[in-house]
Amino acid sequence: MNETITATGLPPAFPDHTQLPEEDGTFVKNFQEHPQSIILTDSIGPVVERLHPDGQYAIGQDCGIYWRETDPPERGAEAPDWCYIPNVPPTLDGYRRSYVLWREHFAPLIALEFASGNGNEERDRTPLSVVADGTTTKPGKFWVYERIIRIPYYGIYEIKTGNLEVYHLIDFAYRRIEPNERGNYPIPLLDVELGLWQGSYQNQEMLWLRWWDSQGNLLLIGSEQVEIERARAEQAERKAEQAERKAVQLADRLRAMGIDPDAED
Repeated sequence: MNETITATGLPPAFPDHTQLPEEDGTFVKNFQEHPQSIILTDSIGPVVERLHPDGQYAIGQDCGIYWRETDPPERGAEAPDWCYIPNVPPTLDGYRRSYVLWREHFAPLIALEFASGNGNEERDRTPLSVVADGTTTKPGKFWVYERIIRIPYYGIYEIKTGNLEVYHLIDFAYRRIEPNERGNYPIPLLDVELGLWQGSYQNQEMLWLRWWDSQGNLLLIGSEQVEIERARAEQAERKAEQAERKAVQLADRLRAMGIDPDAED
């Protein structure tokens, strides 16, 4: 890891995203995580663009959120499968390797985990503790999101079973949200709902996490919007062709009656 040296000859007390590792050596545990992240980001785009006309927001996929300094540095980070952070620049000097909480201060508004197993890792509430030799144990992900980073909304989606749990931070503790009458979970600060949609995306048929607006309308991805516009254009073209055929048929009937439809009054 490259290290910036200060005028005193020592590294800075609080490293930034260029000095911290951008990965921890692990790999994505299933092939659904990548398309699942894309379908969420694609459809939420117009919503966050309206909320941030200045472009000051970041959406991350498996990107490290550093919440404490430790050795090795990766032990002080969590990497949500998907997260949205409002009011921060999407890049820093042209790119972003990770998100460093002690430098940028804003917590993600929502973090989502796509569990390959039964979700125990994503529900781990093990607190940070000091052991006999003075080192600290690695706390559970749920505990870090709830007690340290304090992410307002946290969702756990078990891909294998289709189970979805959404938590809301209330009085410094996560409370599990009950779904509404549509089976979705409202996120009022975004004026959207999070839920499950059965369908095919990128040649995979499964239950996908999707966004709806607060009226229950599915937020479409770009390819769906294109398909709808194509269908509308084709329908308009068919109507125009039908109108033209009817006009020709009417003109033929008028001529059969000895009336010239093209004659001027």
